[in-house]
Amino acid sequence: MLKIAVLSLLGILGAHVSHGQQEKLKINGVNLVSINGLIDSTHVQPLKTLGANWAATIPFAFMPSPTSPDLSFDLEWQWKGERVDGVRNYIQELHTKGISVMIKPQIWIGHGTYTGEIAMSSEADWLKLEENYREYLLTFTRLAVEEKVEMICIGTELGQFVENRPIYFRKLIKEIRSIYRGKLTYAANWDDFEAVTFWDDLDYIGVDAYFPISNKNKPSFHKLVDGWAPHKKKMDTLSKKFDRPILFTEYGYRSVAGCAAKPWDYSDSDKQDEKTQQYALKALYHVFWNEDNYVGGFLWKWYPDHSNAGGADNKMFTVQNKRAERLVRVVYGNSSNE
Repeated sequence: MLKIAVLSLLGILGAHVSHGQQEKLKINGVNLVSINGLIDSTHVQPLKTLGANWAATIPFAFMPSPTSPDLSFDLEWQWKGERVDGVRNYIQELHTKGISVMIKPQIWIGHGTYTGEIAMSSEADWLKLEENYREYLLTFTRLAVEEKVEMICIGTELGQFVENRPIYFRKLIKEIRSIYRGKLTYAANWDDFEAVTFWDDLDYIGVDAYFPISNKNKPSFHKLVDGWAPHKKKMDTLSKKFDRPILFTEYGYRSVAGCAAKPWDYSDSDKQDEKTQQYALKALYHVFWNEDNYVGGFLWKWYPDHSNAGGADNKMFTVQNKRAERLVRVVYGNSSNE
């Protein structure tokens, strides 16, 4: 059954693979999980086997609360892959294998609070947060310049911060562009990407694509495809308004029943179901991977220690060593290499 599904998907993508997009390759990316150490070619080769041509590295910064302007990063106790020297190692190893890189800074708030809630209670605190965030972004921008990184994401799911301080972000983008010549995007959450006002200053409209597309535990492929219609309409409208293509800075599903109802949900209480994860991804590729104004995306998420990642007992987002990995390998391999 999997072989039939994969061949069917190739048929769906055939026009894309064999037509004009040969000259404009999709971004077939993954969000690469940091490890507490350095990586080497043995960690990167599975990405080549997958057909990935991009990978995002994620240097975390930390805030004690969503109302605190304090922001810290590149700390001695952080895992190596989250720090400047570790990110440099990731970039160099990925580049050695011909994989392009996006640096994608993300903030972790105490107690796992959602970053979209970051909002200061005074102008003084806003200004302090802005300066701290500027230093965070410019640190990794300088690294991007040194290592010839192809793309920088200027933030991830910063809802209220972005909505309240758009002028600051326009100035920050201008400052980054003054020293960096690669592509820029911002990773907006699926429910607030329309509120961002500075897409015209960036190269891509970045969306973390955890849209609810079905409330069924085991929806059919066609129902999953239909579930994308209202969301795609909104993204198409925004893309036309700002004359910018859409990039899925994150996309993916847990391997559980009902994974398309609340794709952002990290809980593991649902029943393990690789087939529904596979179908949800197949629907996403069917809807978007043959569309010119959707340039591709970064799968959430990929662990460097591939042989020990994912598997039949794993309910979380990774496709590694699951049915869905074979699907991604077919899509990424064909749309990257044809």
